[in-house]
Amino acid sequence: MYSFMNDYSEGAHPRVLELLIKSNLVQNAVYGEDVHSETAKEYIKKAIQKENVDIHFIPGGTQTNLLVISSFLRPHQCVIAANTGHINVHEAGAIEATGHKVVSVPSIDGKLTPDTIQAVLEYHSDEHMVQPKMIYISNSTELGTIYTKDELMDIHSICRANDLFLYLDGARIGSALTCKINDLTLKEIAELVDVFYIGGTKNGALLGEALIICRDSFKKDFRHLIKQRGALLAKGFVTGIQFEALFKDDLYFLLAAHANEMAEKIVKTLEKGGFLFYAPPCTNQIFSILPNDILKKLSKQFQYSIQEKVDEKHSAVRFVTSWATTLESVDKLNAFLKENH
Repeated sequence: MYSFMNDYSEGAHPRVLELLIKSNLVQNAVYGEDVHSETAKEYIKKAIQKENVDIHFIPGGTQTNLLVISSFLRPHQCVIAANTGHINVHEAGAIEATGHKVVSVPSIDGKLTPDTIQAVLEYHSDEHMVQPKMIYISNSTELGTIYTKDELMDIHSICRANDLFLYLDGARIGSALTCKINDLTLKEIAELVDVFYIGGTKNGALLGEALIICRDSFKKDFRHLIKQRGALLAKGFVTGIQFEALFKDDLYFLLAAHANEMAEKIVKTLEKGGFLFYAPPCTNQIFSILPNDILKKLSKQFQYSIQEKVDEKHSAVRFVTSWATTLESVDKLNAFLKENH
């Protein structure tokens, strides 16, 4: 049974493993102050075309979100997110556990807009309510959609006009930047947000995210905060080595592009079969609406996740492709869909 449940079921790309093996018996400095981590940081700075940033390698996405939000908000401040946002839905209240409220708002295809942000600002008008201070967005979103350059610029503008911090969750930033309709670059993201991360866990690494702090006032003492939250790895070189392998050349983006290419093949079959989509498909997460009787058959051959029940006879399901998804597995899924449309 082949899994289309997520994009982190496999281990790591062979080139990541090769560099880990090659470096395995070499002694390194610890806690991320090793030569591999420094090399990886230089590669990333080159990719974003920005030198005056601080880069930290964090074990996972939830830890990264928790660190950023709890570190940069004061006790009375909150973060605004789409109702589908990862920090609102999939992190077991991690943000609220630090004392900061997540104010969720209805989203359009998983995305925030200036209007939805403005509505929160107007409602939270005095000291009797938490104070909105940070905007949290994901690219790609939890529904597989992406922000255009104009959309991100509009959110950047409302943040600057209202003295809000802008944080971008980049767990799947590779997929977002390599999809066909994307018009954003890493350089532009680094110019428009205060802090963001480049996800490795879901794009070829064993684990790890590269957190990039662009706002100068956020940089001081951040390693203390990483340590306090239990995210400062003793063997930090393990994550550094992985990002060194991923960003030495275009490997990171080649892997993301492959995931998108495999997803596109599935999307074309779904479109030809007349199936509708729960969210516009453009990256490696596909949300399609399928009859429940087809899903019963599908579950015997493939793994996938249910997004929500649409009506008595249909459900919205999620298929996710990865850097390691094979053409053979996609062909088998497509054959099933063609036979059962």
